Amino acid sequence: MTARILVDPDGGVAPWRQVRDQLVQLIRDGELPIGSRLPSIRQLARDLGLSAGTVARVYRELETAGALHTARRNGTVVAAIPRTHTNAGTALAKAAADYVARVKAIGLTEAEGLAAVLHAFANSESPVASGDGALSG
Repeated sequence: MTARILVDPDGGVAPWRQVRDQLVQLIRDGELPIGSRLPSIRQLARDLGLSAGTVARVYRELETAGALHTARRNGTVVAAIPRTHTNAGTALAKAAADYVARVKAIGLTEAEGLAAVLHAFANSESPVASGDGALSG
């Protein structure tokens, strides 16, 4: 597996991010199917010429995202295909921009717009669904 991961120290991208992105791609491409065992942190760090802390960061981030699972006896294995955060991030940015435009269009301040978002999160409903019509179009 490590032969498929290459780290370019002069590439302008942090080594941990290069390793993470390549692992994610290997998982998405099916080259590392669910259940595949990954090398230990120390072994992968040695193979790639990186510090163990760098590889630990990658494993920890992917474990937090649900893509990897670590168990003492079994080591680290692929647990799931990572979600694409780029699409979600783009959709969220567009939704936020649309919301800001609506808040401004109806004459509310930034503080009022933020307060509406916080209220919506606290009440698990959107300002439009709250029934007051404040942001309905």
